[in-house]
Amino acid sequence: MFERRLFFHVDWLLLGAVLLIAAIGVAMIYSTTYVRLPDGTGHAGREFYIQLYALAIGAVALLVCLTIDYRFLAEHSLILYGGLLALLIFVLVAGNSAMGAQRWIALGPFKLQPSEFARMTLALILAMFFGENRRGARNTSDLIIGGIFVVVLFLLIVKQPDLGSAMTLLPVFLGVAYLAGLRLRLLAIAAALAIVLAPIAWKYGLKDYQKSRIVIFMDPEQDPRGAGYQPIQARVTVGSGGLRGKGFMQGTQGQYKFLPVAHNDFIFSVLAEEFGFLGVLAALGLYLFVILRSLEAARLAKDRIGAYLVGGIISGFTFQVIYNITMSAGLAPVKGLTLPLMSYGGSSIIATLAAFGLILNVRMRRFTN
Repeated sequence: MFERRLFFHVDWLLLGAVLLIAAIGVAMIYSTTYVRLPDGTGHAGREFYIQLYALAIGAVALLVCLTIDYRFLAEHSLILYGGLLALLIFVLVAGNSAMGAQRWIALGPFKLQPSEFARMTLALILAMFFGENRRGARNTSDLIIGGIFVVVLFLLIVKQPDLGSAMTLLPVFLGVAYLAGLRLRLLAIAAALAIVLAPIAWKYGLKDYQKSRIVIFMDPEQDPRGAGYQPIQARVTVGSGGLRGKGFMQGTQGQYKFLPVAHNDFIFSVLAEEFGFLGVLAALGLYLFVILRSLEAARLAKDRIGAYLVGGIISGFTFQVIYNITMSAGLAPVKGLTLPLMSYGGSSIIATLAAFGLILNVRMRRFTN
């Protein structure tokens, strides 16, 4: 139950920073989707209004996750995990398809992407599993059981196919396992094994278009009008902003659609073009503040479940932020991975705000019995 006195322990600085990043994202989506008419007038694209609706729903989801005791949610995480599995299976059987992927469930005008809620659900069930286990993550058998929770979700999401979202589950597992006492020796062995198996994964695990993205990342000029077009334009967009940028809605790459899917995967590139290096520093500073403030919430947590929960959520969040930004700068292969809180995507913004509701919940309840 929510006690009124807990209201005074809400981390308003973290909440404010999260909402500020989301507001910047809405502004950038407005800029990149703005439709200019021949008579000189114009209007916002439908993506802008969808993002506003999703932001309102996300605010409600944040409030719900803030109000309900996180320990209650962790105790029922197996039910939540089972519900997520049912949704992911339904997606594979009768989901909506777009651009060669089947990832969504149609709910009237809104499309739900269940995989966006996988990180939060996984963090809850792993926090409960390792938090109640006195041995933590030191025992190999317990690591295997925890890994099974990850693998099942991973395979269902990869099947859609959505390798990018599936990969974000691994930092969640590593974040929880590390806080629970994962031996670094085991991590080193796993890394060495991954390197050894990389050639096999390249030959049998990756599809042709996934291999193409990696090859093009090494040399986009191989196919400048095809697979290399997007990473080339992303670099041009970032570099054209200069120190102070061209101004809000004054960019060329995003405004005139030279950069494909600018409102989604490459929203950070447009931010760099319109607000320049100074704008990039401000955005990075906000993200760094959110990450460090969340880590402090993990440190202050009253129990291991709370600490592990925050550690898992913020690990997945940090990985996604770093990858999207490096991808936008041409320093990582192009992958359909959104920038949390800023990119267009209803399910993404709702799931991310709900996850931060849990982080705020953990910090708020550190004084309860």
